Amino acid sequence: MARLAGRRILVTGGASGIGRATAVLFASEGAAVAVLDRAADAAALVAREIGGHAVAVDVADPASVEAAVGGAASALGGLDGVVTAAGILSSSGIADTAPEAFARTLAVNLTGTFLVVRAALRFLQAAPAATIVTIGSGVGLLPTGPGSIAYVASKGGVIAMSKAMAAELAPAIRVNVVCPGMVETAMTEGFLRNAAGEVAPELAARYALKRPATPREIAAAILFLTADDSSFVTGIALPVDGGRTFH
Repeated sequence: MARLAGRRILVTGGASGIGRATAVLFASEGAAVAVLDRAADAAALVAREIGGHAVAVDVADPASVEAAVGGAASALGGLDGVVTAAGILSSSGIADTAPEAFARTLAVNLTGTFLVVRAALRFLQAAPAATIVTIGSGVGLLPTGPGSIAYVASKGGVIAMSKAMAAELAPAIRVNVVCPGMVETAMTEGFLRNAAGEVAPELAARYALKRPATPREIAAAILFLTADDSSFVTGIALPVDGGRTFH
């Protein structure tokens, strides 16, 4: 039986990477899915593939988020699930991170998550039960070392905020955060592989499983936290990181 039959779920960042894999998996499990992304054409392609709805959005823009979430809820006939997979990567350290770049990373990754959940809240509260899954990062739980100061700050904020939301929105709405390790996506391709096209050995060595995840593997964890399989789970930060740290 489809684990998400009858569910109406919004996925931000749904045009690529983890978001796309989640939208495809959720549709295969019976959900009606709204694919939200700044890349409107790519979102439309995913929506056509899964029989869903595409909505253009800039998650850092409050007006854009309000309009997009409202449009998604209208297209789906309401919402009872949200996955906030939209995000950007920043790998520089403190000295090399301009204040504007730091602010932009937080605006997309952290404030964008807040804006989407806030806009969706009235629809989620109207449902008998609902779920929110945010996307943190393994480095938000335990940084790997120097660098990525803005990204680490943004994802650490997502983790803390998600736990606060879980406490505030229970019992009707469950909130959990998935914390991936390295994942094979277009966003990570530039530093994940070396010139020979191989996963950089120094990166693989940090992981017990000695490899990056596929987006589908992260989507499977998001599915667990969205489906009734996790009906007694809220407020967790779930590392899906191939044993990078064991936390």
